[in-house]
Amino acid sequence: MSGGAAVGSPGRPVGDPVREVMAEHRELCERAVDPLEIAAGLEEAGLGPAAAARCRHADLFSLAEELYARVPRRPPAPDRGRERQCGAAARASLTAAALAALPCAAVAALGARWPVLLSAAVPLVLVPVLTAEPPAAPPPPFTAAPADALGPARTAPPRSGPRWRPARALAAVGYGLGLAALLLLPPVTAEDERLTAALVLAAAVSAGSAERAARWYRQVGRGHLAAAGTLAEFRARMRPVLPVAVALHLAVLAVLSFAALAVLTVVAPRPGPVGGLLHQAAERAGTAQWAAQGVLGLLLVLPALLARCGRTTAAALGALAGPAATLALFGLGHSGRSAALLGGGAVAAVLLAYAWTVLGRAGSHR
Repeated sequence: MSGGAAVGSPGRPVGDPVREVMAEHRELCERAVDPLEIAAGLEEAGLGPAAAARCRHADLFSLAEELYARVPRRPPAPDRGRERQCGAAARASLTAAALAALPCAAVAALGARWPVLLSAAVPLVLVPVLTAEPPAAPPPPFTAAPADALGPARTAPPRSGPRWRPARALAAVGYGLGLAALLLLPPVTAEDERLTAALVLAAAVSAGSAERAARWYRQVGRGHLAAAGTLAEFRARMRPVLPVAVALHLAVLAVLSFAALAVLTVVAPRPGPVGGLLHQAAERAGTAQWAAQGVLGLLLVLPALLARCGRTTAAALGALAGPAATLALFGLGHSGRSAALLGGGAVAAVLLAYAWTVLGRAGSHR
């Protein structure tokens, strides 16, 4: 009897014994990235040296090499969940940028009068709600055991309550109020109205960048949580991620601020010697104004990071504390710029230290 009659029932010859193995494990062969993966899959399925010998191969690795050569690769199906997640993140970022920029543009056009400020604050308060993710579908109930074996059937309690519980809704409103105060308070304390309007509009558009940075940070955290073997390894992986997320947002804010200053220079040039557009735009705001813009950027991105990682109360308190400290110092006689630097800067430093402490924990990314 030839070797080809070994795979199959007795008395029924098979022309190509490898073909049966290939048909039975075709999906494994199509998905494999190298022959070793096929060999591991065959071994896990229970095939060994005897099966390799029936297929006229010296060992399982030789058989895997032939299967890898004979079966064409099939690319994995596209991850629709990841595509939907990226689409939701992009929509949330654009929504946050629009809901923040349009009210600030209205304030800049109509002036910082209280009726205008109050009406403009409404879309800003709704930013946390309108950019939130839809609640996940609840898991199906299950029966613990038959009634005649372990008593009456039991169903699993729901794993979580409604997404917008009262405490969470209150935190979202507080976060929205803080965001509104952060963006609408500068026109009230402005010393140079046009310069302040340009920089505030840039900061408002950067709210979309803050939202995107926060979602990216959470996504990276969940990926490291799944890949890390120990909590120490997870903390080591996450250590550089927060500075990168904050730096990316501040870089976007700097580009938007410079673009706003360039537009302002074209629309309303300053008297004096005329230089290049970039040079004039760079000189339009002084060092203190750029520092205040950086503080504003921190006060935008840090609460967003905390909110996206489940620290909604801390995000609301942080968003409210920034403008509250600025307004308190402004009421004590400080200029609007120095009040933003001192009050907002102190709150931003505390928020940054708190975020560094709590966002590196695994519990913030479950």
